[in-house]
Order: sequence, then structure tokens, then C-alpha cells
Amino acid sequence: MKLKYIAMSATLGLVSLSSCSDFLDKNPDTRVDPNTPKQLLELMVDGYSSTSYACVGELSSDNVMDNNSPSDAGVRYNRPSYAAADDQLYKWEAVTMGQDNDTPTGTWEGCYGAIAVCNAVLEKVAQMEETGTSYNGPLTADEKAQLSAVKGEALVSRAWHYFILVNTFCMPYGGPEKSKGIQGVPYVTKPETTVNPQYERGNLADNYDMIEKDLMEGLPLIVDAKEAPKYHFNKASANAFAARFYLYKREYEKVVEYATAAFKGNDPNTMLQDLWSNSSFYYISDIGRYATSIQRPNVWMCFTTYTTFWRRFVSSGRYACTRAAKRATIQGPGPSWESCKYSNSRTKETFSMMPCFNGYCGTAGGQEYGTYFAGTSFEQFEYTDKIAGIGYCHGIRAEFTTEQTLLDRAEAYFYLGKKDLAMADLQVWNEEHRKNTSGDDRMTELTEDQIVKFYTKCLNKYVANVDRTDLKEKYSDSIWFGIAKPIRIDEVCPSTKYQLTEDLVPYLQCVQHFRRIEQVHTGQRWFEIKRLGLEVIHKFGKDDTFVLRYADDEMRYAIEVPYSAISAGLEPNRKPKNTAMSASIEAKGAYVKVN
Repeated sequence: MKLKYIAMSATLGLVSLSSCSDFLDKNPDTRVDPNTPKQLLELMVDGYSSTSYACVGELSSDNVMDNNSPSDAGVRYNRPSYAAADDQLYKWEAVTMGQDNDTPTGTWEGCYGAIAVCNAVLEKVAQMEETGTSYNGPLTADEKAQLSAVKGEALVSRAWHYFILVNTFCMPYGGPEKSKGIQGVPYVTKPETTVNPQYERGNLADNYDMIEKDLMEGLPLIVDAKEAPKYHFNKASANAFAARFYLYKREYEKVVEYATAAFKGNDPNTMLQDLWSNSSFYYISDIGRYATSIQRPNVWMCFTTYTTFWRRFVSSGRYACTRAAKRATIQGPGPSWESCKYSNSRTKETFSMMPCFNGYCGTAGGQEYGTYFAGTSFEQFEYTDKIAGIGYCHGIRAEFTTEQTLLDRAEAYFYLGKKDLAMADLQVWNEEHRKNTSGDDRMTELTEDQIVKFYTKCLNKYVANVDRTDLKEKYSDSIWFGIAKPIRIDEVCPSTKYQLTEDLVPYLQCVQHFRRIEQVHTGQRWFEIKRLGLEVIHKFGKDDTFVLRYADDEMRYAIEVPYSAISAGLEPNRKPKNTAMSASIEAKGAYVKVN
């Protein structure tokens, strides 16, 4: 049973005195009012957003390129955008041309909708805890356990959705002091009881404190649900979330603590993706269905969403993981697979690629419009009318996985000076992608020497090109594909305890590269770009090049909040120019036009 808690008002109209008594006997409020712990557990089905931030994140990141812009060879296409909002997101403009599920409005409303459900559940939990009773009478031992579990789930889910909101609509977290001066989002903890309530945005430091409070209060109460446990926060995914949260706070001891707890004492080697050993797929969608299946030991939690991601990045083909973007992710070189060469029989292009992706990547429409990995992005269509051919596009997100948490822990180990443990985690990740790869023995075991050599070469090439004054050369696709970029985490989030020292740079470059591969098509790369202060270059159309470089006042790192929220009185991220709302903010030196 799926319950929805919908607050609404009703206007009574008495049309007949003879039926007045019968009419007034009915409750005019049509919302469901859950009154037992079991009903609250059922209500938490709606305590998760049904929208995806993947489109917003990917279009803002360096994982996609515009096929309508010229390549190094001068090739460009004339592909239509799936939606005008995509053009605005790609240029880091405020989105005024769309409000669907895959826009900032969708992310905003989806998260706050889930938060509203969590708040309603927590209010009911508090009432039952205070009275010790439910609709059925005094709480039984089982009901008290259910009440504790649903409280934990609602608190962790609320924390997660605020984590998505702040990392989408705010500047990156800058530590407890710096973040006091960074605009936050409204942190609502009670159900709305008034029409058009007014909220203050507060600051990011307070937001992170509230997220941490919810997370730490809810985490010990989490239990693994009996029904569809991986579509709810469970012990593994809640601990993985805690590890990710503290990674953003740069509290690396806690990253290790919670990441290790997520493994529950199991050897990560036994929990990783086994996609590469499966050869029974017939349709491309079979790959994605298998990779995001809750039956896989590496998948700790999935979200179901309404999204047109597949159509935007595959069917449309204007913005896609192509050219340098694909060479920096799923069809590019790496420290242990640089010698694994493949060729495109049509274009005669030769390139390095991790062998495991051979056969698991697709190219849109048989053209060079873009490359996608079917293991993270596929569409399931729900027909509401098969004759008319209409319905809803669904996507399944594997939000928390063994691989992601393993990389989070590896990064923490490096900062803690535990290089052996960090390398062990990276080697586990590398071996997972190496095994069962059609007997390709050119991919080797990952070593420290390989990491230092490969990423130093990548970074030196990148910096050498970026420092050039010749803009056309500077923004060439051939600067080692942007695999390694200067990491400015010490500027973004200063720490008196941890610094990115020169000797650590190649290893942290390796972690961010592996994580970029792991998170391709999920939108999470955008959060990584903000957290690390990475530069992004977007060529747009025939002539324009947009450059995003980290600075404290570079507000384009914060996606603008929806115009509907601004119209309702919420303060925007970007101050209007004159009296009109500006759709594009150009920071000093951030916009370069190459003619």
C-alpha cells in the first residue's frame, strides 16, 4: 500500500438542507492521516525524491560536450537540443526555459517534496512517542521498534535530500568558519501549516550542522527493511552516506569509520560489480537493468525516478559524453590500462580503453554524437496507453555502491598518511575492472609508480596548455582530455589539519579519475568539480567558449534556485543586474569568446 500525506484545504458548499446532516458527517479533509507505525513505514515510500539530478549535474560538468561545436578536426553537427533548458545549464545560466523533472526546478521540488513527507512522519513519530500510543492503543514492543526504525529512516532521508540541495544550489562547502558567509537553503523541519510561508536561506555552515544532526541521530536507528530493503536507507547505504558527507567536510577519520562500517566486516573484493563476467545480455537495456539490480552485492541503495536522461543524452545527441569527455571517462587511458588499445573501424581512430568497457558502451545512433555506458543509464518506459504510445520514462539510480564508498575511503586514507591502505582500496577497484575482460592481459596491476608517472604526465600537459596565451590551442580537446586538472580543495575548503601536498597530488588525481569513471552519467561529477575546485571548459555552438574557474565569488558554481522560488520571495544566488533578473552571470575572466 502506498500512502500520500497531502495537506489541502476544503471549501464547504451546502446545496441541500435535506442532505445537510449526511454531508456534514463526512470528513472534508481528504488527506491520509497515518496513525500507526506501520502506516508511517508505508508513508516513507514517498520520503524519497522521484526526480533525478543527473541531467542538471551532467550538463554542468565536464562529462558532456556540445556536438554542435567544432572538434579538433573541425567536425561539427547541427543537432537540436532536447530542451532549451539544456542550453542554459550547459552555459551555467539561470534556467528560465523549463521546469520539468530534469531541470533545477525538478530537483528542488523533488527534494523538498520528499522532505515534506519526512517532516510529516517525524511529527507523527513525536506524537506517538510522547503519548506512548497509536490509533490501535498502547504501543506494543513491535510497534516501538517500527517507530524507531521509521524515525531513523525519515531523519537520514531528510539529511540526504538537504545534502543534494546544498550541493546543487549552493557554493561548495568551505569549512565551519568560511561557510558561515556562504548562502544556504531553507532547512525546514516542520510540516507547513500556513499559506505561502516565507523562509530565510540562512548559511551553509548551519545547513551542514543540521544535516549532520539529522544524520547522526537517525543513523543508529536504521534497520534493514524487510520489504525492498535497497529502496530504503539501510545500514550499508546510511553509513555510505555518512562517509560521503564527512568526505565533503574533510573529516577523514570519520570517512574511514563509516565507509568501513558500510562494508559490515565483509571483504570489498567479494562485493564488487560482476557485470563484466556476464555475457548473456541481448538488449542494451539488459546491461543497465543488471548493473542497477538490487540483487547485486555492490548495489546498496537505488532510487526510482521519472527522467528523460536517456533521451536527452542518447536520442538527442547534441550534448553527450563525446570527444575529450569520453576519453577522460569510459573510453580513455588510465595508469594500468594505457597500453590497452582499441580502434574504431569506421573512423580508424585508435585509443586506449579499460578492457571491461568493451561491449558495454554504446555510441548514439551509430554516429560520433556521444558515448554512453549502459550500466548506469537506461530507460524503462511505463505505458499508460499502449495504443497511443504514451506513458512515463523511468530511470533507476544506483545511488550508493561498494565502488563509490571504496574510493571515498581511499581518498581519506591518503590524507591520513595511510598510503598502503589507500593503495589497497585502489587496487581492489582496479582489479574489479581488470578481471573477466576477455583475456586481455595488457591491463596490469596498479602500482604507485604507474600512478605517479601517468598523472604527473597528464597534469603537466594540462597545465602547459592552460598557461598558453593562444586560446585556440589552450582550449584544444587534446590536452590529455582533462583527465588530470589542478585540484584546489585547499582553496575551496581550507583545513588546518589536512593539506594537499605535492607528493599526494598524483594519488588524489587517480582517485578523482577513478571516481569520475565510476560516476559517469549520474550527475555526481558536478558535486566533485565543486568540492575540488576543478576548472571546466564548455565549447558552445560554432564560436563560443565558456570557462568556469573556481573563485569564492564565482557564483556559477551554485545552480540558480528556481524562478518560482525567487518569485515567492526567496533570495537568488545571483544578484539581478539593474532591475531585471539576469539569466547569465559572467565573473571576471570567466567568459572567453574564441573567434
